[in-house]
Amino acid sequence: QVQLVESGGGSVQAGGSLRLSCRVSGNTDRTYCIGWARQTPGKEREGVAGVGTMAGTTYYADSVQGRFTVSRDKAENIVYLQMNRLRPEDTAMYYCAAGRYCAEAGVLVLDGYNYWGQGTQVTVSS
Repeated sequence: QVQLVESGGGSVQAGGSLRLSCRVSGNTDRTYCIGWARQTPGKEREGVAGVGTMAGTTYYADSVQGRFTVSRDKAENIVYLQMNRLRPEDTAMYYCAAGRYCAEAGVLVLDGYNYWGQGTQVTVSS
């Protein structure tokens, strides 16, 4: 089992920044990707970013490319999502996830995740 605990959500004005943290614990022997997804009411959950645990390869959704950065602190077992130039459309519940793979053919997917955190709310006002 892998446990994921998110923190760092909050409210910010458009153009601002937030940094989300995901503390990872448990048996991560078969965890090869840790990432972030988001969801708003009435919409499907969508992948935001992911980082491979072996080579550190990162993946991003087109909508956040160039604004968000995912990184991993191996020593502390924390994965971060630095979010800059936030937009109102970034408002969502953000979830940390862990699993077997981040992407298929280089495209970020959610199918590879086995474990999910409880989520942290991000609200961006215009």
